[in-house]
Amino acid sequence: MLIASSIGTALGIAAVLMLIGYLVVKEMLSATSSRRLQLVAERLNAAIVPLLLVFATLVGSKVADVLG
Repeated sequence: MLIASSIGTALGIAAVLMLIGYLVVKEMLSATSSRRLQLVAERLNAAIVPLLLVFATLVGSKVADVLG
């Protein structure tokens, strides 16, 4: 049980770090004047939205643990 918990924690940390990285890259690309790079920034939503859902699930789980 302890191994599964530590693997879950590691995956959660990796997902949050990926989300932060993608959001930073998206902001940097959308600030450029190149239309091609702005299109890449728009396409990053395909990776950002699922990671946001994972983040919301992790936060909800931690809040439920604290409250319950």
